[in-house]
Amino acid sequence: MMEDVPLFIPLIFGATTLMTLFLFYKGAHKDKTTLLVLALWWIVQTVLGLLGFYTVLDTTPPRFLLLILPPLLLIALLFATPKGRTYIDGLDSKTLTLLHTIRIPVELVLFWLFLEGTLPELMTFEGRNFDILAGLSAPLVYYFGFVKKKLSPAIMILWNLIALGLLINIVVNAILSAPLPFQQFAFDQPNIAVLHFPYNWLPACVVPLVLFSHLVNLRQLSQGKYHSP
Repeated sequence: MMEDVPLFIPLIFGATTLMTLFLFYKGAHKDKTTLLVLALWWIVQTVLGLLGFYTVLDTTPPRFLLLILPPLLLIALLFATPKGRTYIDGLDSKTLTLLHTIRIPVELVLFWLFLEGTLPELMTFEGRNFDILAGLSAPLVYYFGFVKKKLSPAIMILWNLIALGLLINIVVNAILSAPLPFQQFAFDQPNIAVLHFPYNWLPACVVPLVLFSHLVNLRQLSQGKYHSP
């Protein structure tokens, strides 16, 4: 089924993933360690995706966990350690806000994959996924918050919380729609795309960076660091 997906879909998604990685690297002031970690993780997931590692579904624990647990553990470690918090506080919140614009092409790709029968409708903006609103509003928050400096920290915090809620909503629905032991939705058209290359980059690379960007901005805004360092 995945081999029948038109070429433009993986090409657009691949470009979107690389743009996400680049924007985060830029937000980290082009730190070499950040680049190394991002590149190594992307390469590992590329190899595993090409090998069809995640399409094997009868393992315990599910291989799908390798997509999401390592980034989440790294994020937790950064927030839990002094060096990690120092790194977080040095990130450019302006660039990390602009990073959320990538949610627009991501949502378009999800819709096209639904049309190809590799994702359930509930994962698109025609279903339960309203994440595209975060992507559409991100340039406005960037412009009025950082360029014009018209938005208060409270408004910026509220936007990040709402957009974070939209992200959590689609992530939960995506996981519960995948053909895994704990699947709850979309049994007629499950979420199989993210088990295949290059769409495994979505839970492994794109979603963690979007999540982390929100958490970074919320921490910086709560500490009064409204503008970029």
